Amino acid sequence: MPRPLTGEPLALDLVDTIWIDQGQDFDQFDEPDGLESWLTEHALPVPPEGPEVVRAHLTTARDAVRTALEQGDERPLNAVLAHGSRRPLLRDGEPAAEVVVDDPAWTPAWIAAADLVRLLGERRERVRKCANPACVLWFYDLTKNGSRRWCSMAVCGNRTKTARFQQSHRRP
Repeated sequence: MPRPLTGEPLALDLVDTIWIDQGQDFDQFDEPDGLESWLTEHALPVPPEGPEVVRAHLTTARDAVRTALEQGDERPLNAVLAHGSRRPLLRDGEPAAEVVVDDPAWTPAWIAAADLVRLLGERRERVRKCANPACVLWFYDLTKNGSRRWCSMAVCGNRTKTARFQQSHRRP
């Protein structure tokens, strides 16, 4: 069952391509057309040779982003970022940027890794892991007061609140 789009920033949506449903691990990239769909949904280039060309680099970037978020170890993320850079330029008189990578297959992975750097630079405190201990998803809190706790109130929030209610109403 493919996970629905979260609407999260690219870096977090990359990390969230791995999730747990009823105790079973899922990887969107292992689903039929999952990798190509993810690339297309994020307007990332699908190589002419097919999406499989970028799979290894995307999974490397996904692991690097997760390691940076969960362990604070920046080295794997910086190793992904070392494969490219963003070159400023003007297009039709307007400021723009061009991603330059040492191998075109690194483009989607590099863009996602660079997105995490952007997020952490803008509002680090708004990048959060779901408060449900059984959940592995991350999100960017856009609430006005910054109080969001769940990747999804309809799923994790509801499950946690239901479990808490049931626990409080159990007979001794």
